[in-house]
Amino acid sequence: MRQFAGFEDRKAIEDEMPWSARDLPTTMHDFMADVAGRHGARPAITFQLQSGFKDPAKTLTWSDLHGQTTQAANLFRELGVGQGDVVAFVLPNCLEIATCLIGGAIAGIANPINPLLDAEQIAAILRETKAKVLVTLKAFPKTDVAQKVAEAARLAPNVQTILEVDLNRYLTPPKRWIVPLIRPKNPVAHKARVMDFAAEVAKRRADALTFEDPKEDRVAAYFHTGGTTGMPKVAQHTISGMVYNGWLGERLLFSETDNVICPLPLFHVFACHVILMAMIRSGGHVVFPTPQGYRGEGVFDNFWKLIERWKITFVIAVPTAISALMQRPVDADVSTIQQAFSGSAPLPVELYKRFEKATGVAICEGYGLTEATCLVSINPVHGVKKVGSVGIPFPYTEVKILRHTPDGVVECPTDSVGEICVANPGVFVGSTYTESDKNHELFHQDRFLRTGDLGRIDEDGYIWITGRAKDLIIRGGHNIDPAEIEEALAGHEAVAMVGAIGQPDAHSGELPCAYVELVAGSDCTVETLMQHARDHIHERAAVPKYIEILDELPKTAVGKVFKPGLRRLAITRVFDAALDKAGSKVRVAEVVEDKRRGLVARLSGRTGADEELVQRILGEFTTPWDWA
Repeated sequence: MRQFAGFEDRKAIEDEMPWSARDLPTTMHDFMADVAGRHGARPAITFQLQSGFKDPAKTLTWSDLHGQTTQAANLFRELGVGQGDVVAFVLPNCLEIATCLIGGAIAGIANPINPLLDAEQIAAILRETKAKVLVTLKAFPKTDVAQKVAEAARLAPNVQTILEVDLNRYLTPPKRWIVPLIRPKNPVAHKARVMDFAAEVAKRRADALTFEDPKEDRVAAYFHTGGTTGMPKVAQHTISGMVYNGWLGERLLFSETDNVICPLPLFHVFACHVILMAMIRSGGHVVFPTPQGYRGEGVFDNFWKLIERWKITFVIAVPTAISALMQRPVDADVSTIQQAFSGSAPLPVELYKRFEKATGVAICEGYGLTEATCLVSINPVHGVKKVGSVGIPFPYTEVKILRHTPDGVVECPTDSVGEICVANPGVFVGSTYTESDKNHELFHQDRFLRTGDLGRIDEDGYIWITGRAKDLIIRGGHNIDPAEIEEALAGHEAVAMVGAIGQPDAHSGELPCAYVELVAGSDCTVETLMQHARDHIHERAAVPKYIEILDELPKTAVGKVFKPGLRRLAITRVFDAALDKAGSKVRVAEVVEDKRRGLVARLSGRTGADEELVQRILGEFTTPWDWA
């Protein structure tokens, strides 16, 4: 039943029975067997290597996927992966990533890693999770994933086996013949044995597991955080939390007749837990276009035609993708679309209106986070949608707005801003992160996960995110919410995306500044945007002291503005200007992330005469620095 119009429906669902009493699969293999038994012949996953609406595509049925994940699980177990051991994979979207994810969770613990990370970051995650087996790409043209992962494996000696996936199988002649001739070499030496993923999987049983699979809840996945506020942390996800997310999708959003397009990466919880787990539960069909999803060549230009090709009923997007799509004409039949879902970041009101006008479809905004497995709230599918809010909590999810006071932690009254705290079946209480010190003070009342997001709940129970606690701009002791700046600038018709941060200031500690990405073809100027900010930002202290227009804002793989990237730009600009004004030739060579000190500016051009001058000039800032 796909009825979810508000709090009455939510209460009715919860009143059906307690969550703990629901008869749901307790193992990932049973979860797959269940959907294969109900919808085995129906399409499960489709992947296109290229984005054209006539380009070749490969589809697995639910029976196919069930068999392949069983084979993968048997392979991983033979390679030494027990229930507490880790199968990591560094892959772009393809059919194999779904097989690894589910097969890894059956055999042990699946650990997807963002292939856009550098080798050192990948290696750090591999060492943290103690991964035994690593699945990645065989060297392939136009991607350096294989080379980075080889270097990461050298830096993570715990990796014993590397299984290679060859994307060449998705090509047709003559391209398939050419790839072996131009395939890049992989010169990095590591000690792990290398095997062919497809060949090894094919040797294993598909009809049954070759090992015992106890019917008990346990940690089955490690997902690293996006790192928008610093170095990624590794969150632990249980089978019950993953099944809960899948159950929500089937109960409230999808059915077996849905065709869902999801150009988001499967190393992220949005695509994995919100979509793939929901497809497993509902028996729906999901289409993944190109290895890079929305970042793939031609995806935006061909998007509406892909909707027509696959008769898409449900569009999965993020605000940055919606912004790009609204700069292209709807050049195909999109009448099959019934719903669109946006997450990962707040959706500007004007962008919501543009999409609805262009497609005739209203967007449901939702909210989730890696630390809660994912889903927390949604604007009711069949009820009142408050644009700009993230809706009401899902069934079996409790949200409180809490604040630290001298008298302790208190619950905030209606429409008062505090920290959003969450309790639901996806929250792994006490051990959210693999690093125990990261769990310190992460929970209130030993139950409510502190999200780090600031927000409020209105009189109708809708949740509004106002910013990140760590993103607050502190100007001379005055707290400025960057969301106020971003909302004002996003209201300008020429603005596609905006990110507001605090730039270093010798007097105030931080001053507000903003970086803007314009819609295609716009000739809007900084002066125009600055005046718009003055006219629409009510708090005088929050008006940006600096605005810069970039060709493209740095973003995470799921389209969030990557604020550490903006902070690096601001630190470099402010420090270089201060040094130049003082007559020094010293400049910022790079800004790096230090696990203890945060962002640190590294300087080059050092001479003896500069030592005292640089110390005096940069010593006025709170941002740390050292010599390259």
